[in-house]
Amino acid sequence: MKKIRYGMILLSMLFCSATFASAQVSIGIGLPNVSIGINLPLFPELVRVPGYPVYYAPRMDANYFFYDGMYWVYQGDNWYASSWYNGPWGVVQPEVVPLFILRVPVRYYRQPPMYFRGWASNAPPRWGQHWGPGWEQHRSGWDRWKRSSAPAPAPLPVYQRRYSGEKYPRVEQQHTIRSREYRYQPRDTTVREHLKSQAGQKAPAAAERVKKEEPPVKNPRQQEISHPAPLQRGAPADSHSQPPQRGGEYVQKSAPEHTQPQQRGPGAQDQRQQPAPAQHEQKAPKVKEQKQGPKDRDESQEPNRGQGQGRDKNDERGRGHDK
Repeated sequence: MKKIRYGMILLSMLFCSATFASAQVSIGIGLPNVSIGINLPLFPELVRVPGYPVYYAPRMDANYFFYDGMYWVYQGDNWYASSWYNGPWGVVQPEVVPLFILRVPVRYYRQPPMYFRGWASNAPPRWGQHWGPGWEQHRSGWDRWKRSSAPAPAPLPVYQRRYSGEKYPRVEQQHTIRSREYRYQPRDTTVREHLKSQAGQKAPAAAERVKKEEPPVKNPRQQEISHPAPLQRGAPADSHSQPPQRGGEYVQKSAPEHTQPQQRGPGAQDQRQQPAPAQHEQKAPKVKEQKQGPKDRDESQEPNRGQGQGRDKNDERGRGHDK
């Protein structure tokens, strides 16, 4: 019975440790979507902390640092990180804050919180006392290191000086510009994973934005109605169709003057039954009367003349019989 109980306890401990490890991997740095009130009009002045691969901003009223190619801000008991000097910022969990950021002495915090009072200015903050023994056990040895083995600081991203004010890039543009202008590869595992996840999250956002800007596609049936097909050569044309083509050009034929455009609608039949206006009526030409001349009178009298000659001949014939 005791063996079974010990076995269950061992399995639960293994399960908890695996869950804790996976949780630590997934925590990392949040995606840059937080505004912390830092609005810089220009690229800030950054000075290196002596003996540390870290820069700080002496002229800013903020705990502002640069390390391993990223900017780090401690504000309101939280750490924030960004790959651009003016954000947006992502929340950083205390378990994954880079060691050299934690080791920066208290004197380089330009806006130290109240609980920093009484701590040595040349020593790092007492993060184990502040975040508890659980954090200190997970990050054991964070404050022990050889100063001679400190790595060289990452080069400052001075290319970002060209992007200020209205020229400051949007979130989906920042990673593209940075990968093109800044060739430095981070040493810290947390920073590398953050940049990798940030690059994977930017591309879908940009694609979705382009998709929203595209005009909606009309129904093919609606396109046929709104855009009728051009008239083909040899096809019958109506009064509303385009003129026929000759050699790739339109030829416009003039309609005859006596034809009227066809009207559609309920009143079209009545208009066809109405008589045409008087100004379009054509009057028959008048035939002028001609006076009959002598020749006409002779021809008209010729039948009578023939009849008279016949009577004279008959009279002569009768006279002969009498004789």
